[in-house]
Amino acid sequence: MESYIEIILLGIIAGFVTRIIILKTDYRFYPGYPHGYVTHLSLGFIAASIGAVAVPALVNKDFAAVTFLSMAAQQFRDIRNIERETLNKLEANELVGRGQDYIEGIASVFESRNYLVMLASLLVSTITYLTGYVGGIISSLIAFFLANRLMKGETIQDIAIVQEAQLSFDGAFLKADEIIIMNIGLSKSREKILKEGLAVRIIPKNDNARLTLHDVGQRQAIIHTAAVLLGTKKEIGEIEWTPLARKNIDTGDICIFIIPNEPDIECLIEAVKKAPVLESAKRKPLSTSIGRRAAD
Repeated sequence: MESYIEIILLGIIAGFVTRIIILKTDYRFYPGYPHGYVTHLSLGFIAASIGAVAVPALVNKDFAAVTFLSMAAQQFRDIRNIERETLNKLEANELVGRGQDYIEGIASVFESRNYLVMLASLLVSTITYLTGYVGGIISSLIAFFLANRLMKGETIQDIAIVQEAQLSFDGAFLKADEIIIMNIGLSKSREKILKEGLAVRIIPKNDNARLTLHDVGQRQAIIHTAAVLLGTKKEIGEIEWTPLARKNIDTGDICIFIIPNEPDIECLIEAVKKAPVLESAKRKPLSTSIGRRAAD
C-alpha cells in the first residue's frame, strides 16, 4: 500500500478501543475519579499510536521506531512507580487498607495494560498491512476479545471453598469455628459482635492454594475487598471492630471476621469469592517433585 495513513488510523483506533474495554471501574475505585480516566485514556492513546506507527516505520526502514518502543517502555515503568507511590500515600487514610502486595499488583496492572494496548495496535496494523482492511477489522475484533479475557485473573473461588463460619466466645477469646480471632475484653463489645458480626471460612482446595492463602498480603486483600463491598463498622482507635483473618495452623483454613454495615452472610461469601488472587502471593509447590511427594 502506498499510503500508511489508513493503517496507522486503524491501529490507533483498535488500540484505543482496547484500552476503553479494559478500563474498568469497580469496588477497587481504580480509576474512580475523572482525572484518573483522563490519565488512563491519554496513556492508552499514546501506547496505541506507538504500536500503530511501528510497522509502517519499519517497512520504510526507519529503525528509529525501535527507539520509540524502548522509550515508551521506560515511561510506562515510571508511571508504574508513580502509581505505586500515589496508592501508598492514600493507604495511610484507609481504615481497612489494601496492603502492599495489593498495591504492587495494581501498579503492575497499570503498566501492563499499556503494553497490551501497544501490542493490540501493533497486531492490527501489521495484519492490515499484510491482508488489507478486512483482515485488520477481523484482527481488531480478536484483539478486543483477547483483551477482555486477559483482564480476568484468578479469584478466591478458583482456589478455595468459602462457607459460613460461626462466631463464639471462649471466655474473652473471640473464635470463628475453632480458630481464635482476638481477645475482646468488654462484655458489651462481645454482645455486639455476636449480634452483628459475621465470619466465613476459606478452605484451600490443594497445597498450592494453602500456601497462597498463607500469604499475609493475600489475606489483607480479601479483608479489604469484603470491607469495601459490605462496609465495616471499624473506627479509628477501636480495635475490637477491626476485620481480621486468622489461620488454622494445622489445616491451612482461613477464617475472616468482620462487622459489616450490611450484615448479609451470602453477600459476604460472594465478596470473599470475588477477591483477587494476588500474583505476588501465588505459590505452586505441587508443580515440583518435592512438593508433590510432600503432599502425598
